Amino acid sequence: MQKVSFNNKNSVFFNALKEKVDTYFKSNNIKETGNYKLYLKTIFLSLSAITLYTILVFFTPSLWISILLCCLMGVNLAGIGFNVMHDGAHGSFSTKTWVNELMGYSLNAMGGSVYLWKYKHNVNHHSFTNIEGMDDDIDIKPWIRVHTDQKKYWYHRFQHVYWAILYGVTYLLWIFVQDFKKYFTGKIGDLPFRKMDVKEHVIFWVGKLLYIAAFIVLPLFTVGILETIIGYLIIAFVTGFIIAIVFQLAHIVEDASFETPTSTNHKVESEWAVHQIQTTANFATKSKIVSWFTGGLNFQVEHHLFPRISHIHYPKISELVRETCAQFGIPYLEFPTVLSAVRSHVVHLKYVGRA
Repeated sequence: MQKVSFNNKNSVFFNALKEKVDTYFKSNNIKETGNYKLYLKTIFLSLSAITLYTILVFFTPSLWISILLCCLMGVNLAGIGFNVMHDGAHGSFSTKTWVNELMGYSLNAMGGSVYLWKYKHNVNHHSFTNIEGMDDDIDIKPWIRVHTDQKKYWYHRFQHVYWAILYGVTYLLWIFVQDFKKYFTGKIGDLPFRKMDVKEHVIFWVGKLLYIAAFIVLPLFTVGILETIIGYLIIAFVTGFIIAIVFQLAHIVEDASFETPTSTNHKVESEWAVHQIQTTANFATKSKIVSWFTGGLNFQVEHHLFPRISHIHYPKISELVRETCAQFGIPYLEFPTVLSAVRSHVVHLKYVGRA
C-alpha cells in the first residue's frame, strides 16, 4: 500500500506551537525527558510488581486475597506499560539512550516485543493516526468496527455491549497471537517493518520464553494447575482491559475523525499536526490520579504532537496547545472525566455498529 502523506508545505500551526514549547523549556532551563518524579514512580511500580508476584507465587494467600492481588497485579503491569515502557520506547524517559532502551524492554518482560511495538505504535500509529490501512491501532477487525468505512458484520450491532469482554482478552491475543503474526509475516497492518537483526531475534524469543516460564510454568509447580490458570487469566484480563480502554478513549470517541485514503496520491489535505488534533482526544486532565497512573496518556493530544517529550511535562504543554489551537481556530477535543470519555466511546461504538 502506498503511504499517506500530509500537506506539510506550510506547517504554520505546528511551527507556531513548537516555538512556544521550545521557548518554555529553554526559558525554564529544564530538559524534555523525565526527572526524579518519573524515576521514583518507576521504582515504586517495579517494586510493587515484584512484591505482588512474590506473594502470589511463593506465599500464595487465601482464595479471595489471591484474586484481589491478581487484580492489583494486572493494574500494576498496566501502570508499568503506561509509565515505564511507554516513555522508554518513545525515547523520552531519559537523555541516555541505553536507559530508554532498558525501560522499553520492560514490555518484553511483560510478554510483548518492544521492537514490534515501536513500529506498530511509534511509526504507524503516530504517523498515520486513525487512517485506515495505516494505523494498526484501529485495526480491531473483524470484532470491532471503529468507523463507517470498515466492513460491517451483523454482530457489530452488539459491539457496544461486548466491547468490555473483548478488550479484556486483547492482552492475551497481543502477546500470543499478534506478535507472532507480525514476526513471521514481517508486516504490521499493511506496512512492512525493518527486518530484525540477530540480537532482536534472540531478544524476541528469549523474552517470550522467560515470560511463559515466570507467569505460567513456575506457578504451576508452586501454586497448582487450576490456580495458575485462573490467576493468570485474571491478571491478563485486567491488564488488557485497562491498556485497551485507555488507548481507545484517546481516538475511538465521538467527534474524533477517521481517514480512508481515496485520492490517487494518498494525500491528507491538512498538515500533520492538525490531523493529530482532529483524530485525538484528552480525558480527565484535571485528575492527578488519572494522570499519574496513565503516564500522561490522558493528555493524548500533547503526546501525539510531542511524543519525544516525557509525559511529566504534558500539563504545562497542554496550556500552550490550547492557546495555539484557539489562535488558529482548531477544535480541541477533551472529556472532563474518565466516565464521560467511556460514555462517548460506547456511544460511538453503538453508532458505528449500526450505521
